[in-house]
Amino acid sequence: MAARLAKLGAHEVGALIAVFVCASLILAFGTIAEEVLEGDTHRLDMAVLMALRTPGDPADPLGPHWLEEMMRDLTALGSYAFIVIVVVAATGYLLLVRKPALAALMVTAVAGGMLISNLLKMGFDRPRPDLEHAARVFTPSFPSGHAMLSAVTFLTLGALLTRVNADWRAKLYFLALAVLLTVVVGVSRVYLAVHYPSDVVAGWCVGSAWALLCWAVALWLQARGNVEQAAPA
Repeated sequence: MAARLAKLGAHEVGALIAVFVCASLILAFGTIAEEVLEGDTHRLDMAVLMALRTPGDPADPLGPHWLEEMMRDLTALGSYAFIVIVVVAATGYLLLVRKPALAALMVTAVAGGMLISNLLKMGFDRPRPDLEHAARVFTPSFPSGHAMLSAVTFLTLGALLTRVNADWRAKLYFLALAVLLTVVVGVSRVYLAVHYPSDVVAGWCVGSAWALLCWAVALWLQARGNVEQAAPA
């Protein structure tokens, strides 16, 4: 009984920490959004974008042609098509290891992230950077959907996979890979001039907040036996 209470306490502490960090990220997003609406980020945004353009030719991204092509490949990691493929594959894995509740939670987290991203884009309706884009775009700029969805998907997936792996090295690997993929996608959006840096940072904030909130819910449900327990360390 004492061990079970201690475990329950650990779940609750983890959930509380996740909620606190989530609230901090939402506050950061709100601050960025306010600055964007007031136009206070435009000078810094443009300075960063122009630093990544060839001097004297704003239409040409900085660096060799292979770098631009590589960035197009990397930015596709945050596309709807790739996200759906990853979610389907991960759901299949979680079902194979008999974690149906975690699989349902992951699908809910990603679908919810997509909905939030679209609602925020329609609400702010920020125009894209006035530069030649190295990738086709169809939606408003703020926040970056690729940055947000990559944060939601990869961080949620990384967190959930750590719950079903006992080896701490595997846990660390999954989390590090999730963070790396999230950062790479966001950087590629700025390099290709399809987003302002503030769009990407805002996308990271709200996407990470949503992923953390879903993780907190998973911990809360696990503590009450509604979600499969994590693999023992």
